[in-house]
Amino acid sequence: MPLSPLAATLLLLRLPEVGVAGYWQLLSQLECPSQLINSPPADLASFLKPAAVEALKDYLANPDGSELGCRLTADLAYIESQPELYCLLYDDPLYPRLLREIPRPPPLLFVRGDPASLSLPQLAIVGSRNPSGGGAENAERFAHYMAERGFAITSGLALGIDAAAHRGALRARGKTIAVMGTGIDRIYPSRHRALAQDIIDTGGALVSEFPLGTASHACNFPQRNRIISGLSGGTLVVEAAVQSGSLITASYALQHDREVFAIPGSIHNPLARGCHQLIRQGATLVETAQDIVDQLAGLLSYKRQEIKQPLLQADFLYPNEQPPASITQEVITLDDPEKQLLQALGYDPLPVDLLAERTGLDIGSLSAQLIGLEIKGLVQQVGASYVRTGAVELVS
Repeated sequence: MPLSPLAATLLLLRLPEVGVAGYWQLLSQLECPSQLINSPPADLASFLKPAAVEALKDYLANPDGSELGCRLTADLAYIESQPELYCLLYDDPLYPRLLREIPRPPPLLFVRGDPASLSLPQLAIVGSRNPSGGGAENAERFAHYMAERGFAITSGLALGIDAAAHRGALRARGKTIAVMGTGIDRIYPSRHRALAQDIIDTGGALVSEFPLGTASHACNFPQRNRIISGLSGGTLVVEAAVQSGSLITASYALQHDREVFAIPGSIHNPLARGCHQLIRQGATLVETAQDIVDQLAGLLSYKRQEIKQPLLQADFLYPNEQPPASITQEVITLDDPEKQLLQALGYDPLPVDLLAERTGLDIGSLSAQLIGLEIKGLVQQVGASYVRTGAVELVS
């Protein structure tokens, strides 16, 4: 019995050591994936690894009882049992156009949620899994602003910047797309199950190219990153070390001839160095979300809105509207020692011992004052250091 295009594609991608590169190499010799079972394995030996040739031989000899045949049967049964799961082949009308343009695009996309959301104008937001408080806040606010202006926010469902970006879009009641480094049936990290469901419920989508049941492996995530950049008109890197997956995503974006944006940071923040490296290499330095809208406006036929001179970080991220309650400007009363401590702290992360040298305070008194400022929301601890946070107005 001939295989459907979906079944043939699933079978081909299940062959050992084939992957996306092997798929497209085979397709250069075959008219379609279904032709695979009509070609003698020996004729494909120059394109397939020995393990794949043997697996194909076993399947052709025993389609129902072979390991490959059992996996295909299980895949098709799972797909049949999941009416909310979409399988988009490369020639499907819902397959996103921008993703088709990248070299060796995914032959098959598994999608939960709204597959039409994959064709919306998108901004990818990526960064560290362990960001500073300010970095996570920037990711959420930029995502909120862009989502309000019609962009879907695309990221990787990871901890840190990815999660903040997804939540920012959700808070704006916008759409967000999570590209997974696992099979579509495995949420990673597991603590993001609720976040994944929120993404689906608000009209976004979860996306994976990996076979069903694929667990999280380090090698999957660079491959996943090319989809994040491939779906998007531009990629924003919020915080990233020099050697990081975020810079891989940015590299793919450059290869795909897409825009790359980076938020600069303190020279003392190791998570800013990746952004600074990108800026030196030609990425666009951005200070406000409007900087990105201006460059990607063509994706939306966006009519530029004038932004008033910002008074606060919250003002330029939420122009002409009331900021969310979580970042509304507060008026906080400080005594002189607290003001002096904030001035000594500056705007870079600073270890307690160095802060003690600057202020001349003993560690006990300094720690007590820092706790007071932390309670007021003016500083936060990042590792062994403290950093200022929040947009507030200080009065005597």
